[in-house]
Amino acid sequence: MRRQYYVYILSNKYKTVFYTGMCNDLARRVYEHKNKLSEGFTKRYNLNELLYYECADNPESAILREKQIKDYRRSRKLKLIQSLNPVMTDLSCHFEATAEKSHIAAS
Repeated sequence: MRRQYYVYILSNKYKTVFYTGMCNDLARRVYEHKNKLSEGFTKRYNLNELLYYECADNPESAILREKQIKDYRRSRKLKLIQSLNPVMTDLSCHFEATAEKSHIAAS
């Protein structure tokens, strides 16, 4: 089974700040952000709503895409988010059950 990589964008409930990240387990990573399990930018600014994600086949292409999105101006990030998620709702509900199991298994 091939490993999948993800590039994602998080925001706060007011959609005032965006964070772009990359991981190999989106359910686990969103769970960590939502439960503030790691220190840093997302915890400080309460960024726990998953607004956008895309898949990559390898870590190199995911890292390149993450850097590309990080260089976007806010307006371009908004267009990207709205292309997948026009209402800008939290997409993490699709991953919550998986994330809980994933986190318990890792403990």
